[in-house]
Amino acid sequence: MPVTDLLERNHKLYKDEIALVELNPLMNETKKENWKEYDLVQQTTPRAYRREMTWEVFDEKANRVANMLISRGIRKGDRVAILMFNCLEWLPIYFGILKTGAIAVPFNFRFSADEIKYCINLAEVHILIFGPEFIDRIESIADEISKGRLLFYMGDGCPDFAESYRDLVADSSSQPPLVRIEDEDDAAIYFSSGTTGFPKAILHNHESLLQAAQMEQKHHETSRDDNFLCIPPLYHTGAKFHWMGSLCAGSKAVLLKGTTPEMILDTISKEHCTIVWLLVPWAQDILDALDRGDIKLEDYQLDQWRLMHIGAQPVPPSLIKHWKEYFPHHQYDTNYGLSESTGPGCVHLGMENIDKVGAIGVPGYRWQCKIVDEKGAEVKRGDVGELCVKGPGVMTCYYNDPKATAECLKDGWLYTGDMAMQDEDGFYFLVDRKKDVIVSGGENIYPVQIEDFITAHPKVKDVAVIGLPDKRLGEITGAIISIKDGMTCTEEEINEYCMELPRYKRPKRIIFADVPRNATGKIEKPALRKKYGADQLVAQQNNG
Repeated sequence: MPVTDLLERNHKLYKDEIALVELNPLMNETKKENWKEYDLVQQTTPRAYRREMTWEVFDEKANRVANMLISRGIRKGDRVAILMFNCLEWLPIYFGILKTGAIAVPFNFRFSADEIKYCINLAEVHILIFGPEFIDRIESIADEISKGRLLFYMGDGCPDFAESYRDLVADSSSQPPLVRIEDEDDAAIYFSSGTTGFPKAILHNHESLLQAAQMEQKHHETSRDDNFLCIPPLYHTGAKFHWMGSLCAGSKAVLLKGTTPEMILDTISKEHCTIVWLLVPWAQDILDALDRGDIKLEDYQLDQWRLMHIGAQPVPPSLIKHWKEYFPHHQYDTNYGLSESTGPGCVHLGMENIDKVGAIGVPGYRWQCKIVDEKGAEVKRGDVGELCVKGPGVMTCYYNDPKATAECLKDGWLYTGDMAMQDEDGFYFLVDRKKDVIVSGGENIYPVQIEDFITAHPKVKDVAVIGLPDKRLGEITGAIISIKDGMTCTEEEINEYCMELPRYKRPKRIIFADVPRNATGKIEKPALRKKYGADQLVAQQNNG
């Protein structure tokens, strides 16, 4: 069954109920920086607004999109790309593409013009639907990408190199298109985050999408009474497939444009949100604001908030311990996943297992897991190896890349590239990315373990540990540390704090700087290695 059937079911059963709310809180000139997550390079301060949409309108809008695309020649298996910020139109466009039997191809809104062009060619896109924030980027490559392709603009003031999406959709039927869709039909292409190189195109079928929706609803017991707060970008599998738990339950969700602690708590309070998925930096910002007294819990209505969960990156146990001090009654869950496994959930902690904070959890609903050595043999419990997962959400392939597909798909198992270990209770612990392991003097060092330790320091806001080149040891550990606002910290303090670590794990170089993270919260370690690795080489050369 395709997930579009869930949308049509909700239309029939709950047609007058609110499905989605788009919320843009009031922002003045002093808070323009709050929009930095969305890279709004072309807009002045956005106006405040709140928009909502019923299940009936949601489904009818998706039908209009589907019928419009079919009228422009889109057929089963064609590719239609979306390049837009989160908005009320995003999901109807996505589901409209799925209803045609075509493949939805969400683009990262941080892509440069060259990356957009690369991904358009890699995924062999037929149509690109883009928003006003991307006019300059698309215009710079329009002559190259418009050959044999259609460009649809979703906004006011359509540029002359594109067609108006709104005009096209307005004239289209709101009746369901007569297209038969099977579970094994291709459904969506997602791009890898690019933290380990240029993005790969990840192809999923309709079975994968339905698995993600049903798994999310089951893992978090999402009911008709829940209201899910979605803040991360919908182009990413994490945000969209967490929301699909609401689709499965027929419950409400809020799309929030803004990431400050005040905006998040105010939205939870006023919209009566019950489930909130946060990235680590946002959760840490809330805790820091509470610690400083900048915000007070008694100013908000939060009794209905039952579940806070975090995914997309390793979660420091110290953060959750601190969180429970402020929110002792919250259920908590963390999810592990990757775009190749339809996003989060192939491993999840489980709301009942908060005593196991630090673990990524156990196999998710209808998933299997194992840990293997370099020869593919399973390791014994307690040993570190590569995590492999198997289930109905595994990707079909890397689109047009059989070599890369063969490297990570073996006998139905997805080799994740993440190093993990399993404890005596069967819980999996993420150790690090296989490519991030530091080899210093023949010793394997796992940065996540050091990052978790340093993050517990009361002055540390964020930390990234990377390998830096060293003539004698091959690599040494370097810690890039971001200090909490209003605090100062010295290298001596960090070194003293790290004396509790085994000698070989202690950072050999401390760098106080911002820790760059992408839109899904992952540390951009290639950028850090490029910057500080080059500095390290220069320093070694200068020292003889």
